[in-house]
Amino acid sequence: MNNTVASSPEQLRTRMVDKIMRGAWPPSARVAEAMRTVPRHEFVPHASAEDAYDDRSVITKTAPDGTALSCASTPIIVAMMLDQLDIRPGQRVLEIGAGTGYNAALLANLTGPSGHVTTVDIDPEITAGARKALDATGYGHVHVAARDGALGDKEHAPYDRIIVTVGAWDLPAAWWSQLSQGGRLVLPLRWRGQTQSVAFTHRGDNMISESMGLCGFVPMIGQEGERTGYIDDSGHVSLYWDADQPIEPARLQGVLGYRKTEAWSGVTVGPLDPFDGIWLRLTATESGTCRIAADQTAIDRGLCTPAVGVRSPAIVRDKSIAYFALHRPARHADPGNPRFELGAIGHGPAGPELADRLCAQIRAWDNDRTAQPTLTAYPDKTTPSGGSYSIQKQESRLTITM
Repeated sequence: MNNTVASSPEQLRTRMVDKIMRGAWPPSARVAEAMRTVPRHEFVPHASAEDAYDDRSVITKTAPDGTALSCASTPIIVAMMLDQLDIRPGQRVLEIGAGTGYNAALLANLTGPSGHVTTVDIDPEITAGARKALDATGYGHVHVAARDGALGDKEHAPYDRIIVTVGAWDLPAAWWSQLSQGGRLVLPLRWRGQTQSVAFTHRGDNMISESMGLCGFVPMIGQEGERTGYIDDSGHVSLYWDADQPIEPARLQGVLGYRKTEAWSGVTVGPLDPFDGIWLRLTATESGTCRIAADQTAIDRGLCTPAVGVRSPAIVRDKSIAYFALHRPARHADPGNPRFELGAIGHGPAGPELADRLCAQIRAWDNDRTAQPTLTAYPDKTTPSGGSYSIQKQESRLTITM
């Protein structure tokens, strides 16, 4: 029996990739091999080797208030997005958000000697660090530029692939014009309070989603389409919604003081079962879908008890709200096999109706937990055809259909 603890960077890197391959989204063999090759610890020199190869992000720059400005993303998310990008040798790739340079090194490994990788970032300090790390690890041929990622890099366009490694709320016009027809765009796109890594294929005048995966990223500077506000007098419960939604927190002040209505779906999950697909489905079916966040004080007082305190879906209509909740544990659960029943809690005049509507989507999700909607993006001046539910961004429009 081998009790040796992995301690060298090479051993830790092998263990990291092996763990990713056993996860929910094992990437292609080419992506796995690239991650076995590129020395991640060389791109985060201020972290220990153990932290560099752990299943978590590494913060590399913060604002004075402690807010993360740049980081090396969680390896499992890196692997998922590279798998979505489906890079082929010889392709031209643009990365928006240089970060540490690690992802650009992976891209260069995947495109091979006949490919071309450009990585850009708005922060010159970050691009300087990425340039230094890429040079030191043998990836000096990667082009690094300090510029606004929303403008892309026209000098080296067109691109076969574009990957965005900062949280995006919109699809700027430059990304459309610089991506080849049939090319793929992968980005952490935020709508209705949640962020999904979406793989789009550029087809004609639109982009159509091929896959989605839940993620979270440092937000892109300059995209201010999400709104936030408190719905209680003490500032313990907040909502996050999009600019195109007619949600007014002032109209919801005091709504949590209404007698609450509980609705339970009969659907249960285990402790490790993902249920983010419910939120994704709600964005395709309920125009009032947003995010609710309750701090520990609100939860302890029973004022607001969402399934996940800091991030759960909610539906808002006028002066009423219903939010996603769960029983801990589910009624009649086997103590040896804990299950949690999913449901909703409603407040306000339409609270009971909204809670029932949320439960209906929980049951629809339960019928096929792997089903994903199709997200189609259009340039802002293009009017989508058909009756699909439409989401208006500043420079683009989305339709989402189940």
